[in-house]
Amino acid sequence: MDDSSEALADSTSAASLARSVARSAEIERQLETDPGQFRMLTGDRPTGHLHLGHYFGSLRNRVALQDKGVDTFVLIADYQVITDRDGVDHMQERVLSLLTDYLAVGLDPARTTIFAHSQVPALNQLMLPFLSLVTDSELRRNPTVKAEQEATGGRPMSGLMLTYPVHQAADILFCKANVVPVGKDQLPHLEQTRVVARRFDERYGRAGDRSAPVFPAPDALLSEVPNLLGTDGTKMSKSRGNTIELRMSADETAKVLKKAVTDSDRHITFDPDTRPGVSNLLQIAGLTTGRDPRAIAEEIGDGGSGTLKKLVTEAVNEHLAPIRARRAELEADPAQLRRVLADGNARANEVADATLDEVREAMQMVYA
Repeated sequence: MDDSSEALADSTSAASLARSVARSAEIERQLETDPGQFRMLTGDRPTGHLHLGHYFGSLRNRVALQDKGVDTFVLIADYQVITDRDGVDHMQERVLSLLTDYLAVGLDPARTTIFAHSQVPALNQLMLPFLSLVTDSELRRNPTVKAEQEATGGRPMSGLMLTYPVHQAADILFCKANVVPVGKDQLPHLEQTRVVARRFDERYGRAGDRSAPVFPAPDALLSEVPNLLGTDGTKMSKSRGNTIELRMSADETAKVLKKAVTDSDRHITFDPDTRPGVSNLLQIAGLTTGRDPRAIAEEIGDGGSGTLKKLVTEAVNEHLAPIRARRAELEADPAQLRRVLADGNARANEVADATLDEVREAMQMVYA
């Protein structure tokens, strides 16, 4: 087993996690003094509409990094939709909805490159040399691939799903992103990208110069993602229909929250272990108001779940009001949305073409 294989196998160890945490903390400090040294890549699959979990889990942080001065790339991963699905129903509508949410929360196309997988051929062409750098067994050990294999119920896994970790590596490396916001559970995914980057440079280098790598090994920017439950008390998920979508109206939000799962105890307390439904609503209220959920619980006291739901509804609607107003403006001009995406695609293509040229040169595949 080579060093890269050992790193990949070790990516979930306590020592590896400690190193990632320490490096992430170092990056956080550097972001305050020299954000321009970083290029970030992140994104979403257009499989449904974005919701509060996405907003508090990643969207706000993307905007904050953009505003600090980080060179930001945001991917609309349309090709990844077909890794585990048989069709592309409503793809156009979902891609534009995703873009609308991005702009509504504050991503600025003048400072952030927003693009779609399928529109950047050179990015996807990197898959070919990258696939030669990984083994079948390494791909099957990837957590996402393993989870998909276990969830298929005997259905054959697609080749695209099996090679998903390499596609993800191409997403990150095509623009030479050196920082990727992830949760701790996603570190094995990023380590696969780091392995691909190292192996490419070990095998090919830059025109034979191994001291000048083609690709940086990207680091994780770890963030504490709030563990928000869906309104039915289970994991918040687009597919389960238990979310508060950013695009919902105030009335729709009120109806969804009115049905949220709580419990029979009238006295409101914040206790995630024994009162998950009540505590989840308190956490949402805390996130949208900037207050401590425990203080909110004490304030409600014996007011019961009705008072809690009313408070949460008002807090969510007030917090999302400017985002929803901006969203309505954006939806009224779909031609402008398409122009924004076209501009982002053009920028991503420039970057991807330049990277592919470097790859071809390193691989001695320039013939004219």
